[in-house]
Amino acid sequence: MKKKIIATVLGAFMIVGAMTGCGSASTQTAGAEVVTAKAADKVYRTLDEIKESGTINIGVFSDKNPFGYVDENGEYQGYDVYLAERLGKDLGVKINYVSTEAASRVEYLETGKVDIVLANFTVTEERAQKVDFALPYMNVALGVVSHDDNVIESLDQISADDQVIVISGTTAETYLEKNYPDIKLQKFDTYATAKTSFENGTGIAWANDNTEVIAYAIENPGYTVGIPSLGSQDTIAPAVSKGNSSLLDWLNDEIVKLGDENFFHADYEATLIDTYGKDYEETLVVEGGKVSE
Repeated sequence: MKKKIIATVLGAFMIVGAMTGCGSASTQTAGAEVVTAKAADKVYRTLDEIKESGTINIGVFSDKNPFGYVDENGEYQGYDVYLAERLGKDLGVKINYVSTEAASRVEYLETGKVDIVLANFTVTEERAQKVDFALPYMNVALGVVSHDDNVIESLDQISADDQVIVISGTTAETYLEKNYPDIKLQKFDTYATAKTSFENGTGIAWANDNTEVIAYAIENPGYTVGIPSLGSQDTIAPAVSKGNSSLLDWLNDEIVKLGDENFFHADYEATLIDTYGKDYEETLVVEGGKVSE
């Protein structure tokens, strides 16, 4: 079982507070505030500062099963969390999990609330201007899931009166706004609220990472992924604050070393195989940062 850790967090230049004790996941959602001098640009903690503090702050999802979620015992689980646990072990530090929403991932790094984001974070040029991505560990594209009684197999089927559900801050939102500006989007901040609204009849379809919509359709009878791949093939990677080269270099070296032991296949088989089966393993997993041509 994963340990729920709330630890004293060292800010970029001063300690602003402490969170102690063993609490439920809900007590960890706010993360750790970081206060910096007004004239300073550095909001992140270097690798040495993280080691010295004994705790690393990692942003993960708490409601996106099977990638990052909180189980019935209040413990963080999932593909991203499995990797986070190994990073903490190899760094020799405890982990403070900070629950993040999709739209908050960049902000949490820019303000130093987390050291690393491991929240199904798709690499894009726009995001790379604001954060630094490490080597990838997963492939992803966009997908669209719809109701069995009205399967959407092409975006041309969507009329002017229809709405498509998206999560704010995701690549699905960006892609549709850029390429299909006439499609009405119903935006939600969390995956939980998006799923609930979709199940209650909001939206003719839901656009998201294909890994997410495929998992949703498998786990929930009555839904079909009519568009399994939309747009370009992308990758998912850890991200750190812009300019945090010491942590980025360590992450890249770590991902390469983990690839030597087929760690990411083991991660898939421990956390994703029940959802996707063996057929998707080689398609989804990026081992050791090496993307297949």
